[in-house]
Amino acid sequence: MIQINDEQNMLAVKNGDIDSLVPLFNKYHVKLYNFFLRLTNNKETSEDLAQNVFSRILSYKGSFNPEYSFKSWIYQVARNVHINYYNKNRYLASDYIKPDDMNDEGKEAIDIMERNQRHQNLYDALEMLPVDQREIIELSRFQDLKYEEIAKITGNSVGAVKVKVHRAIKKLKQVYFQIA
Repeated sequence: MIQINDEQNMLAVKNGDIDSLVPLFNKYHVKLYNFFLRLTNNKETSEDLAQNVFSRILSYKGSFNPEYSFKSWIYQVARNVHINYYNKNRYLASDYIKPDDMNDEGKEAIDIMERNQRHQNLYDALEMLPVDQREIIELSRFQDLKYEEIAKITGNSVGAVKVKVHRAIKKLKQVYFQIA
């Protein structure tokens, strides 16, 4: 069985084979949803933004360069979609509903609640960071992009990305320990 990579699929889309977008959608739509969810804290908005990315991919398929990573390119598109959304809606409040703590009995319930609280504190601390710091943490830690890929996405040098990630994580730690 021949394995087709992301770049080959996108090249086929660029050449008019829209069906080749299906495996890319299947591979990336949940990742993009999670990316947007961490940035917006809004489920519906995250769904819409993830769909917008694929709409933009079709609109701008001609700009894809197969010499570069598709993963970097799709996150650049996602970043642009988020920037446009943020610029139009920066004053909207989040309506994201956080999961309820589980009501298990005994020590396991206490462990679960403590773990949930730590996660909640982390997400609260993330929300308190400026959007550019949340984005860089999301790309580097939650989406597992390499510094080189983030540099292509953001238009910064690799060194600048490393500094930004370091500063964002340092700020996240500071905010987290203030909350906890």
